[in-house]
Amino acid sequence: MSAPAPSTLAIVDAEPLPRQEEVLTDAALAFVAELHRRFTPRRDELLARRGERRAEIARTSTLDFLPETAAVRADDSWKVAPAPAALNDRRVEITGPTDRKMTINALNSGAKVWLADFEDASAPTWENVILGQLNLTDAYERRIDFTDPGSGKSYALNSAGELATVVMRPRGWHLEERHLQLDGVSVPGALVDFGLYFFHNAQRLIDLGKGPYFYLPKTESHLEARLWNDVFVFAQDYVGIPQGSVRATVLIETITAAYEMEEILYELRDHASGLNAGRWDYLFSIVKNFRDGGPKFVLPDRNAVTMTAPFMRAYTELLVRTCHKRGAHAIGGMAAFIPSRRDAEVNKVAFEKVKADKDREAHDGFDGSWVAHPDLVPIALASFDAVLGEKPHQKDRLREDVSVAPGDLIAIDTLDASPTYDGLRNAVAVGIRYIEAWLRGLGAVAIFNLMEDAATAEISRSQIWQWINADVVFENGEHATADLARKVAAEELAAIREEIGEETFTAGKWQQAHDLLLQVSLDQDYADFLTLPAYEQLR
Repeated sequence: MSAPAPSTLAIVDAEPLPRQEEVLTDAALAFVAELHRRFTPRRDELLARRGERRAEIARTSTLDFLPETAAVRADDSWKVAPAPAALNDRRVEITGPTDRKMTINALNSGAKVWLADFEDASAPTWENVILGQLNLTDAYERRIDFTDPGSGKSYALNSAGELATVVMRPRGWHLEERHLQLDGVSVPGALVDFGLYFFHNAQRLIDLGKGPYFYLPKTESHLEARLWNDVFVFAQDYVGIPQGSVRATVLIETITAAYEMEEILYELRDHASGLNAGRWDYLFSIVKNFRDGGPKFVLPDRNAVTMTAPFMRAYTELLVRTCHKRGAHAIGGMAAFIPSRRDAEVNKVAFEKVKADKDREAHDGFDGSWVAHPDLVPIALASFDAVLGEKPHQKDRLREDVSVAPGDLIAIDTLDASPTYDGLRNAVAVGIRYIEAWLRGLGAVAIFNLMEDAATAEISRSQIWQWINADVVFENGEHATADLARKVAAEELAAIREEIGEETFTAGKWQQAHDLLLQVSLDQDYADFLTLPAYEQLR
């Protein structure tokens, strides 16, 4: 008697989209289903392990480099695989969601790399998930164009040699895709995003002289990197491309991953191409893990925590040293400023800050950095050109002068700044504005001249939560309390209503955003990710 045929993926509770059959082919869905069968059980175990590790941090209020992997760190003989030509020069990378207009503008931006984002810069609506895949394939096939319905302006791709190399970022391990299920169980969003993209584009990209390249978000341990590596090995065999065609850059945006950088590169060594240093998610992770560690772990206003803070310097310098020791690219943080078309003085001040930030990264040894807007590409390019010249990177700068002790990465109390009442107001204002846009399906949102993504909302709500639970007293004498947060949120909501008018306010999701921000900021049971309860409301 023959074995029963394996179950197939079901599309659940999703309105049909134009051309979705080009993405959701039987063969592609069979591949995603096989990824789900093989790898979701381990994903579930690793998510449970996150909880165990967090409980250990709550008990000890400390972290250290892992004793069980000391041999990996001590072994100087191993390196990651050499960078492919398309990823050898990464001096400027632009980030953004995969809507049609952004796809064209990012590829044409003059940046070396485009981080095509299905994660923090994209609210995971069914439309964004599926049409984003279509847009990337259309771009590779050079059949993408766009006309802005408002302005009538048309957009088309530049010549192939001028286009940025795409590095795609799938969702983190913690998120599900409720619209794709196997036997009633939702498939992890990471496997949906990776699987559909890889199945349709891996060979196509190799034929274009590039390859399937990925950014891996929210990684918390080398065991999670090992899982990704096993996914890559299986996937390459499944579609019949050479092992090592995949390249992955890991975002070191959690405090636990900062203690496992070498191990993460080791697990991915045949597929690794670098590590990236981000700010907001990293700070969010510090709050999440050390939220009951007492006053010494209380962060000041997020804008007071720059990359020059001692504990952030320890993190970024350790990242550069680790990457270069192992032959990997070190990629710096985001310049999120959105240029104003009306205020030249705002631009002048902001551009000077961006230049100083990128100059610092280039001089510290980073091989490239991120920007959120095409107008910032020339500024970042100039900073890295001044240091790199004609060289594609500076991996020969080993930074052996850097020495980071375990305590240096969590020395929050070395920062000479305190939470302020204005910081509370800003966290509430930005949080409400971002969540409202996210609930309407927008993941990258310009707020107060900065391009914000989900990491912004995470650090905003985490700071509100932390300040209340630490009983912070602001400089005006007010205590951080739940009642104060409710009062500030009500005032902010009223100000938004007055600013945009009743009709626009009613048409949006402002009350819903206000309520959700307060829920995740005030609940005693701290939600691991804002996007989990938010996804339940995303329709």
